[in-house]
Amino acid sequence: MIVSPSVLSLDYSDTKQQLEELNQSGAQWLHFDVMDGAFVPNLTFGPDILKAFCKASPLFKDVHLMVADPFFFAEVFAKAGAECITFHVEAVDSEEKTHALIQTIHGFGAKAGLSAKPKTDLAALRPYLQEADLFLIMSVEPGFGGQSFMEGSIARIAQLREWLDACGSDALIEVDGGINATTGRLCADAGADVLVAGSYVFKNNIKEAVASLCFDEQL
Repeated sequence: MIVSPSVLSLDYSDTKQQLEELNQSGAQWLHFDVMDGAFVPNLTFGPDILKAFCKASPLFKDVHLMVADPFFFAEVFAKAGAECITFHVEAVDSEEKTHALIQTIHGFGAKAGLSAKPKTDLAALRPYLQEADLFLIMSVEPGFGGQSFMEGSIARIAQLREWLDACGSDALIEVDGGINATTGRLCADAGADVLVAGSYVFKNNIKEAVASLCFDEQL
């Protein structure tokens, strides 16, 4: 299991210490949420902050764009050091443009991910099963940290896993929202590959919280 702690929940009054602990934990990725105040009702980080994280941490930079113009922001954050760029299927108004953006992200040398809000029909992701590198299942409504896990997400993970296996895709399934040791286990059992955890990691002992999500290493 890949653990991708979300720096949305990092204690910025203790950034250096928390990043040191994160770098020494079993986490492999660092999740970076970009919100524009339009696609979701909140504002977060710009590209200069990502550049700073690139200097401070060797972890894989997993960037989640919750923005109304993912074409613009994909290039901005690719140049800032993003290694995987995930955008929302709801933010693009046609399959043709969605395919084009996936190809554009690949052209930047980054992995391309696609996400859907909890109420979006999962079938919206099906045209891209063999093209995207990652599919992000939102288990909360995007825009805010600290929300409770939506139980209906488990069925969505299982359905997506079935589709990916059936078409021979090696794309990863990532889950974001309300992840802890209990919900993380449910996601892992349903077929998830990557767990995004914010509050659970940064409001507890970082190393212990990350270790509790590395299910495959505990077997």
